[in-house]
Amino acid sequence: MALDGYTDQTMSRQAMRAELLDAQTELRLAYAWRDQRDERALHRLITAYMRLAISMASKYRRYGAPMNDLIQEASLGLMKAADKFDPDRGVRFSTYAVWWIKASIQDYVMRNWSLVRTGSTSSQKALFFNMRRVQARLEREASQRGEQLDAHQLRELVAHDVGVPLSDVEMMEGRLSGSDFSLNATQSADDEGREWIDALEDDSAQASEVVEGSLDAERLRGWLVVAMQQLNARERFIVTERKLRDVPRTLESLGEELKLSKERVRQLEAAAFAKMRRSLEAQSREVHHFLL
Repeated sequence: MALDGYTDQTMSRQAMRAELLDAQTELRLAYAWRDQRDERALHRLITAYMRLAISMASKYRRYGAPMNDLIQEASLGLMKAADKFDPDRGVRFSTYAVWWIKASIQDYVMRNWSLVRTGSTSSQKALFFNMRRVQARLEREASQRGEQLDAHQLRELVAHDVGVPLSDVEMMEGRLSGSDFSLNATQSADDEGREWIDALEDDSAQASEVVEGSLDAERLRGWLVVAMQQLNARERFIVTERKLRDVPRTLESLGEELKLSKERVRQLEAAAFAKMRRSLEAQSREVHHFLL
């Protein structure tokens, strides 16, 4: 859903005019997209919930990103949610979509906050979006008790409140307060001094790592070939269609082709994976690392 040429006001007005879906209509559209890849159903589902995506995007304007870009990322998250939504789970699409929209927006904000990757783990994301608010609350509570917190005490309290190591708080504080500078800047006032980029370690793969990775991949491929040979024709077909296709088949579509129920196909798939696991573990103890 490209937003080029659209203002956030235009998108908001269009979203507010979109229909409101009841639970039954939403479910019907979700099934139509999942089982029949009906693009009209997908478009209708996404359009109905763009107001939700725009509303969530507006909450991140304080991070300095253009609203149009935030809406674009929110719509991408909404489309991912529609593609992965399973109507059989019994939850409303809006409840499911919130998590995908939020993740897409937050990833965009963190990618564009600095040229240096700000963080990627769940704890680092929690710090990035909550640290200032938590700091303000802790300082307010301390002031109400008549206490004055120094910087170290405040960092310790933030780490305990958010549930992350103190080192993560110190790292994130530096990232949020510092600004980017050119790697081509010299390390000293001397124009002839070494540039900062010269001090960076070469992180490209070493020749030994490339060779080891290639050997590991070839060995694992051989193990998988042997494991697949332990399956009967129907099991191999199910595993191939479910795991080795660019677009995996659904249990329903396989059940229709094999004249089996969806649950029976799922059982056969689980049994096939169990056989493959036993075969892989029998071939080498090292394969355990690939199965974790």
